[in-house]
This record gives sequence, structure tokens and C-alpha cells, in this order.
Amino acid sequence: MIFRRYLAHWLWLALTAFGTCAPAAHADAPADRLLQAASRGDTQQVKALLAESVPVDVRDRRGNTPLLLATAGNHAPAAEALIRAGADVNIKNQREDSAYLLAGAEGHLAILKMTLQHGADLKSTNRYGGTAMIPACERGHVEVVRTLLQAGVDPDHINRLGWTCLLEAVILGNGGPAHQAIVSILIDGGADVNLADHNGVTPLAHARQRRQRAVVERLEAANAR
Repeated sequence: MIFRRYLAHWLWLALTAFGTCAPAAHADAPADRLLQAASRGDTQQVKALLAESVPVDVRDRRGNTPLLLATAGNHAPAAEALIRAGADVNIKNQREDSAYLLAGAEGHLAILKMTLQHGADLKSTNRYGGTAMIPACERGHVEVVRTLLQAGVDPDHINRLGWTCLLEAVILGNGGPAHQAIVSILIDGGADVNLADHNGVTPLAHARQRRQRAVVERLEAANAR
């Protein structure tokens, strides 16, 4: 009998350590209901819980706030309700994503614009040491890049890999229309076309290596070396 109780207790501790039991134990707590509502984009439920004075910046076990969860799902109406209620757009989770950084990286333009209107820290960086604009350049989010550049994000910021926005667009891009447009936007926005990576390889050299002809032409026209 004692052994069974010990075994049951040990199993409970093991499951709790891996997060298996905890969500069920608190599933009906108002804070958890707010997190769940934001995650699924249930704007009506989000507003109802906020009206009950549930803290707007409550966190889950990974450090996500309701706004971060709404942003991850691109639930713009829910995100707007949270931001209007005072959600902090710069709070980071364990992966060092904030709602602002995540919206930029994922190309969620509507949410990104809301974060910019409500105090987004343009100098904040993700776990790679990059601004919101760097992953947007990589992933071909043309309007996001344009919006961030207009907002004042530094196009020449260098991340931990030694890459700028322009280098990211060339090295990780495919040279297609979206990345061509981004290269043009960066050039027009004053990006230094000759900032090389840690190995001294310039954007033009990378574009040539990858046979991105249209990108090469744009860079050469901007006096890239």
C-alpha cells in the first residue's frame, strides 16, 4: 500500500515536471482562459475576460502573453483588443520573441502596425540578435520590410551571424520577385550595399555566387562592389 502511494506520488511529480498535469489543473483559471482565448482568436471571450479584470499580460509556462499567442496565430482583432487594454508589445517569451518581433518575422502586417503605434522598441532584437526587419527580409515579407524601414529600423544592423538585412535577403532569399523588391527597398532606404559578412563577403558577391541575376543588377546599379 505504501509502495503504491509512493509510486503514484512519484509519477505525479514526473508528469508535473514535464508539464503534463499542470494545464489541466488550472484550465478553468481566468488567466488560463484568457491565454487560450487569445491563442484561438476568440475576440469576444478575450474582451469578456479583460472586462473581468484578468491581467492583460499574464504569461504561460513558456513566457507567452495573450498578445504573443494572438500574434502567433495572426488573430488581429484579438490582438487589437489586448493592445487597447494595455498589453505590452515588447514583452519577450523564452524564445526572445515579443509581439512586435514575431509580427515582423511572420509577416503579420496588421498586428505589426498596431505594435508600432503602441510603443514597439525598434532596437529590440530576437534570439539571433536581429531586428524585426532581418527575418522579414529573409522570408520575403515585402510590405513588412517597407513598413519597418519607414518606421526607422536600422537597415544596417548586424545580427550575431554577421548579417545585415541586405545580406539576409540575398543569402537566405531565393532571388525571386519578393526578394528583388526587398533589395530595392533597402537600397532606396539607404542600406549600405557594401557591408560584408564576418568573412568579408559582400552582398554582391553572395548574389553572384547564387546566380541571382536580377539582384546582382540592382546591386551593381547602386555601386555595390
